[in-house]
Amino acid sequence: MNFLNRTLEMRRLDRLLEGGGLGVVWGRRRIGKTRLLLEWCRRHRGLYAVADLSAPGIQRRYLAEAVGGTLRGFEEVEYPDWRTLLERLARDSRATGWRGPLVFDELPYWIGTSPELPSILQRWIDHDAKQAGLAVVLAGSSQRMMQGLALDASSPLYGRAREAMNLPPLGAGYIQEALGLRQASAAVAAYAMWGGVPRYWELAQPFGIDLEGGLDANMLDPAGPLHLEPDRLLLEEMPAAQSLRPVLDAVGLGAHRLTEVAARIGCPATALSRSLRRLQDMGLLERQVPFGENERSGKRALYKIADPFFRTWFRLVASHRAFLAAATPAQRKALWKKQGPGLVAEAWENLCRQSVPRLFAKDDSAAWLPARRYWRGNGPEWDIVARSVSGDKVLLGEVKWGIGARAQPAVEEAIAALAGKGLPPLQELSGAEIVRAVFVPDAKQGCVQGVQIVNAEQVLKACG
Repeated sequence: MNFLNRTLEMRRLDRLLEGGGLGVVWGRRRIGKTRLLLEWCRRHRGLYAVADLSAPGIQRRYLAEAVGGTLRGFEEVEYPDWRTLLERLARDSRATGWRGPLVFDELPYWIGTSPELPSILQRWIDHDAKQAGLAVVLAGSSQRMMQGLALDASSPLYGRAREAMNLPPLGAGYIQEALGLRQASAAVAAYAMWGGVPRYWELAQPFGIDLEGGLDANMLDPAGPLHLEPDRLLLEEMPAAQSLRPVLDAVGLGAHRLTEVAARIGCPATALSRSLRRLQDMGLLERQVPFGENERSGKRALYKIADPFFRTWFRLVASHRAFLAAATPAQRKALWKKQGPGLVAEAWENLCRQSVPRLFAKDDSAAWLPARRYWRGNGPEWDIVARSVSGDKVLLGEVKWGIGARAQPAVEEAIAALAGKGLPPLQELSGAEIVRAVFVPDAKQGCVQGVQIVNAEQVLKACG
């Protein structure tokens, strides 16, 4: 698959080359860290080295071999410890005028066998590497450990990073190009299956427009490469995050309030705060509060699986393992036909909210804040509510999943639903201009009865 997007991330990495310094990059596995860093090294003739799970002496031997391809003779020496190796690396770099970039990927593997390494790196970054003007990036998939290295005040490397980057999933706008899909609505369906993880796109790419075939072969089939993916991701975290699996199961089964999750798991609600926070930090869970309410308020907060792939996996695989083990391909695909429309509609609604700040901002003077849902008790719900930065406009939106021949009826239904709800009881609406919009994937864009019509092409472009 072609290297897609990552323009902003590449720009931030390039800044490190101006005078050298430390960068720290982390993100979940399969998100494209290695591809980004390899591309960066390729563009600037840098050095990429990846850690493994071997003994420290062997790890240093492998690293010396990798460095020897750039700094001649480096691999001809045995290094008794990390300090000796790093000092030689900086000395040879200074002597040859080589400034990097230098990437140490999967750093947690080295730290796992050499706990003293962060302190050694701190001194090396502050002195030897700085004197050599080296641009150094430390990267890893263990999000908790990598975040701690850069952001934890107790870490030896705290405050040293010129760039600290949590690599996000690719924007939904790129999946259409990656999978060669003609219709924007098909790209939304694909995003509901795979989310923004490049590795999953690569596995789906050979199936092209046969989205169901790709899902079956990769996820639903017990022999598929992604059939046990969430378990592997949780296990590969450092420390392992397997204990968080019950929380994801509970939310995936429809428990969205804190008390509901606690009841499903069988533990006090007060014991869940750390687990919920860690899952949010990993990008797997999101905490939703109604528009207009303080984000710290917990009274009406709902927890939802944030990642589309995880959402689909927990709906289709986690609760159907026995069925899938004996099912035929046709039976497995029938499960998607039953559950898929709801999953795609949920992904579509989330994408519509994500698109608002870029979709409705014609210029800097018309910027919009992130959109949220609004609900209260048994009253009506609004799929999208957003306020302009200036505060003089409020957007109310209705989202429907209507494709093909169902698109026009869906538009009419959405307009009627939006009008029937009136206005939510929000202080922010006082004196504000109300902007109304309906989001239907295959609709023709335009304005009907004073309501803006937004389709999937527009949403995907804004989410790119």
